[in-house]
Amino acid sequence: MLDGDSKLQVQWEKHDESSTNTVEDENANSSIPRAVSDFVLPAGFPESVSDDYLQYMLLQFPTNVTGWICHTLVTSSLLKAVGVGSFTGTSAAAAAAAIRWVSKDGIGAFGRLLIGGRFGTLFDDDPKKWRMYADFIGSAGSIFDLTTPLYPGYFLPLASLGNLAKAVGRGFRDPSNRVIQNHFAKSGNLGEIAAKEEVWEVGAQLVGLSIGVLILDTPGIQSSYLTLTLTWLGVRLLHLWFRYQSLVVLKFRTVRLT
Repeated sequence: MLDGDSKLQVQWEKHDESSTNTVEDENANSSIPRAVSDFVLPAGFPESVSDDYLQYMLLQFPTNVTGWICHTLVTSSLLKAVGVGSFTGTSAAAAAAAIRWVSKDGIGAFGRLLIGGRFGTLFDDDPKKWRMYADFIGSAGSIFDLTTPLYPGYFLPLASLGNLAKAVGRGFRDPSNRVIQNHFAKSGNLGEIAAKEEVWEVGAQLVGLSIGVLILDTPGIQSSYLTLTLTWLGVRLLHLWFRYQSLVVLKFRTVRLT
């Protein structure tokens, strides 16, 4: 009996030592990937989230990058319309430009107020559809913004309509995103899901703004309104395609993107 116990004890100790060494080796070999994954993914990934989480986030990244490129191009048009540089080289007083710029935001606020009060019950039933609609409506708002350099005298109504449409889009976007985040929070980790999504979005924002600045620094873009508009249109269509692809991968039990 003693000999049997001794042998069993020796075998157990060898097995434990081997397992410890294996775990240490794996941790050493994966220290850099683990640091990255801990920064951009929720704790306990993939068990802590739904199966479609990572594929959705990987598609969301280029979606957000292209969105911020479009934002940069549209902002350039708005600034030219209020006189901060223009395609014809004219300028306007900074104070007047600031007043016109801020005034457009007031009307846009009504859009979000309307959506939240009137359509709040829609988003739980089909968040994917309303998230897609949000991008279409936001795109329409950007078209109003792009036309402001052509009609600078109508800057306020055009920019206000653009801001209203984009505010309505945000009114559809934000509640839909909350439902999607809740879908991902398989372990009740909704707060962490939201925080990690912010990491992905900010990374995409930095990349998109950088690319947008490089595009605007191209001589052909600076001197040609048509080139700017066609560039925006191409990037925006790419953005909408990425958005659609990211929503298709979501696996809600009772919801389809139709």
